[in-house]
This record gives sequence, structure tokens and C-alpha cells, in this order.
Amino acid sequence: MSTYKYLESHEYVRVEDGQAVIGISDFAQTQLGDVVYVDLPSVGDTFDKGDSFGSVESVKAASDVYAPVSGKVLEVNELLSDKPELVNTDAMTDAWFIKMDMSDSSELDSLLDEEAYKKFTDE
Repeated sequence: MSTYKYLESHEYVRVEDGQAVIGISDFAQTQLGDVVYVDLPSVGDTFDKGDSFGSVESVKAASDVYAPVSGKVLEVNELLSDKPELVNTDAMTDAWFIKMDMSDSSELDSLLDEEAYKKFTDE
């Protein structure tokens, strides 16, 4: 099973085959409501940890999404262009936003683990 790490701004990262798979948490999609649009960066773009790399729009609000780690975008989830509502049904799996080549995997150590994130969202 993949281990998820989180930012307090509700982005997750899980590492698969050495790549960072990034999206928004199930908690975040619940708070947003029905997602109608996802704006994603281009392959090859680079971001530092904490940089906004795109946005997600719902019927309630638009929110920036932030990079939990630094790196270069290797892949964007094209499915979300046609089916942004996937974020509401599969936020943690099929509705990932981007895959990145991490420039510093030690940045993962400063993120919330699943237990700490759950505690954070319960407060």
C-alpha cells in the first residue's frame, strides 16, 4: 500500500516508482463540493515545495493547489480535463493531478503523515 503524506493545505503526495504522485485529499474534495474544472501545469514545468502549480474549481469556490515537494512535472492527469468530477469520486487514486520527479526526497520528511493529517482535519 502507498503511504500518503500531506500539506496542511490538503494536497497529498505518494511515491510510486520513485515519482511523486500529487493530488488533493479526500477531505479537500469534500470541502470543495462538486469539482467542475482542474487547471494543471505543463509537462516539464518545475516547482519548488509550496509553489502553486494549478487550481481546482468547484461550484462553491476556486482553490490553488500547492506542490508538497520540489521537482519537475513528468506527467499531468489528462483525464481531469474531460472529467474533473473524478476528483469527487477518486481523489486519492485515479484523480491524481501531476507526477513529479522529486529534486529532494528529504522534503517528504516535513509533511504530515496520515495520522497527523487526520488529527489536523478533525480539529
